[in-house]
Parts: sequence; structure tokens; C-alpha cells
Amino acid sequence: MECLIGIKGKDFVIVASDNMAAHSIIAIKHDSQKQFELSDRMVMAVSGDAGDMSNYAEYIQKNLKLYEMVQGYKLSPNAAANFSRKVLAKALRSNPYMVNLLLAGVDETGEPSLYFMDYLASMAKENYAAHGYGSFFILSTLDRYYREDMSKDEALDLLKKCIKEVQSRFIVNLNAFSVKIIDGNGVTEVADIPGRGTVHKDVPLEAIHPLLAKA
Repeated sequence: MECLIGIKGKDFVIVASDNMAAHSIIAIKHDSQKQFELSDRMVMAVSGDAGDMSNYAEYIQKNLKLYEMVQGYKLSPNAAANFSRKVLAKALRSNPYMVNLLLAGVDETGEPSLYFMDYLASMAKENYAAHGYGSFFILSTLDRYYREDMSKDEALDLLKKCIKEVQSRFIVNLNAFSVKIIDGNGVTEVADIPGRGTVHKDVPLEAIHPLLAKA
């Protein structure tokens, strides 16, 4: 039911994740954070089993920090992605992590990168990517409108278009998305992008997301 979106620009990457934590058919909370900052210019968005998601993300987070403390320098997004994939692959035959993730970052030269990984430890470097059922609607939109030379504003508009498509067509109401922009200056958190979804007209907007009440 969860949804992750990543869009790479010429000198930045945008990552978005829904805020809903669910178990089976029950929505547990609507302010869940699924994005983890691995460094000052690297973010990992994770979806999947709640326990595995927390354990895996924190394991990667702490090990990258430990590497920096021991070696005296930070891993690049490419090195961090390969380490993250190795951890998934190593656990695959014993106690696998049931997580899917997007890893986004900008290296020392200012080059942005976006990596797509799934719970089977497959990895691909992409210009844009999505996880979850929402990807069925998102990827076709990205195929149609994505350009490699997009500005941040254009990429955010495209992201909003993708989210609107999910909100209007997906049967499950994903009430809001958290968004972060990673560039040479670091990680910038953008205001949540709320959505009305398929909620009945008589449901108060503030019950879906506080920002909708002000719209």
C-alpha cells in the first residue's frame, strides 16, 4: 500500500514518501516518517515491514557513520548504495529484510544519483523510480513528462502531478507525502504535499491532513 517516488534533476534529487503506517487493512498512523538521512547530502526512503524498515535503515545509518569516524571520510552515494545492497543480499538467505528502498544523494563533485533497490537485493541506477502499488500510476506519468534538464520547480510540479494521479486513481487513500530535495547544499525538507484521495465529501478535510483545512 505504501508509495515511494524519486526524481533526479541535473544537480539535485527529489524523494517523496507517503506518511501512512498500516498493518493489513488498518491504518495505524498518518505521520509516519519513511525517509532517513544517511549524511548531509544523502537520503534513503524505505517502505515495507515496519520492524524491518526501522532495523534496516538504522543499521545502514549507523554503519555509514561508523565508517566515516574510522576512515575519516564519508562514503559516496554509489558506495553507500552498494553497501546497502550487500546488506540486503547477505540477509537474503538467512533472515531477509522485507524492505524496498530508494537511495538518493549528491557526491563531492555535485553529481546527483538515484538508486532503486528491492527486497531481493536487486539494484539499478535510475533517472526516476517508484515503489509500491502507486508506481503503476506514477511510472507512466514520469515516462510522459520527465526531462533530464528539469529545474527544481519543474520537478516538484511533476511530483505533484504523480501524487495527484495516485490520489485520484488508487483505491487506498494516502493522505500526504513527505518530500526532501537533496543538492550540493545539503538536504532541504519541503512542506508535506496533502491529497484528498477518495475520501467521502462529508469527511472533514482536517481529518485527512491539517494542511487541507487551510486550503
